[in-house]
Amino acid sequence: MAEKADVEIRDDRERGSLVAYEGGEPVGSIAYFAMEPAPGALVAVHTVVRPEHEGKGIAGALVREFYSMAGREGVPVVPLCPYAAKWAQRHPDEAPEAPAELVQEAKRQLGDHPELH
Repeated sequence: MAEKADVEIRDDRERGSLVAYEGGEPVGSIAYFAMEPAPGALVAVHTVVRPEHEGKGIAGALVREFYSMAGREGVPVVPLCPYAAKWAQRHPDEAPEAPAELVQEAKRQLGDHPELH
């Protein structure tokens, strides 16, 4: 079990990035987009943690905050990112499953975001 990450997480909606900072340095992020029409589901595309910071629970802290953020906004999450999808399966109480048709639409809309591929 990874220890709880001591990180600050900030949302950069303009860039589609939820970023974890440790000691003021960015150490991990989730690349995402908000589905249209607004307010639409938040779609996690990639979760990345810098190699020297792996194993500290940062990716899990990011995904947990991503679901919390969506909950505060009253929108679902579509975890296209394999890590986020696995995390959601392990934490069903915190990560409600997205309807299949929403997942298909998220995959279609991902094509509109080439910067995230």
